[in-house]
Amino acid sequence: MTAPVREGEELDVTIEAIGDKGDGIAKKDGFVLVIPGANINQKVRIRITKVLRKVGFAELVGDAKTEEPVPKGESLPIPDANEKVPDAEQEPLEDSEDFGSDME
Repeated sequence: MTAPVREGEELDVTIEAIGDKGDGIAKKDGFVLVIPGANINQKVRIRITKVLRKVGFAELVGDAKTEEPVPKGESLPIPDANEKVPDAEQEPLEDSEDFGSDME
């Protein structure tokens, strides 16, 4: 069986488990990938660093892209040119926490 990934390749995965040494475990087409520093159920972007016969190793690159794929046969909605776009000037958000600017 040939590994479904190559060194240097980047892809989005979901961490399915945590290994004995605390590394994140994900799979690509059934092929096990070990990702240090990842947490279970985390969706991440990884870069493959090493590929062995039965397992691959990767490093975290960032968060997975959040764009959902468009199902076959469907298209993305096209905005109406006459539709009003919300003003960029909205009320400023209030700070939810005071980090102690009065600290002495």
